[in-house]
Amino acid sequence: MAPQEFEVTQLLRQWQDGDAAALESLLPLVYDELRRIAAHELRVNRGHETLQPTALINDVFVRLLGTGSLDIANRKHLFTTAAKLMRQVLIDRARAQLRDKRGGGQWQRAEFTEALALPLEQSTDLPALDQALTALAGLDARMAEIVELRYFVGLEVSEVAVLLGVDERTVYRDWAMARAWLRQYLGE
Repeated sequence: MAPQEFEVTQLLRQWQDGDAAALESLLPLVYDELRRIAAHELRVNRGHETLQPTALINDVFVRLLGTGSLDIANRKHLFTTAAKLMRQVLIDRARAQLRDKRGGGQWQRAEFTEALALPLEQSTDLPALDQALTALAGLDARMAEIVELRYFVGLEVSEVAVLLGVDERTVYRDWAMARAWLRQYLGE
């Protein structure tokens, strides 16, 4: 066994036995090799352009430390375990991007105003809209708040009603009035 390999194995055993200082001594000995493995995994597994090798190594150590009982025999075992964990981190990230709650790869790009079915054109001048909302708030603060919650936050009428503590019919009425007022203020 090479001297460095023996030292890594000894530090691994000490770390597994609960010696936190052993981890601090171990990291400088294995970090460059782990970073090389991480960079390779990122090159081989496309779609993770925003992830850096250092962040991938950090994720691996979070998983290693979170297992509770660590059973790594030697340097080779550490690197093979780290490579498997890196691959698993990348797979988990890819799955997360495809989950239904994140669109499942089925999202289609739509303009914000189209998606919310607002009476405002796509070319709406947001500073003018802000000025209009400020003017509307001077006339009726609740109507302006409803517009903000529906337009900028994307809440449904029922959610706005619960949030403001009013009836849904009140939200519908105020929403319709605010839309008409904004159309007039912004000049259709």
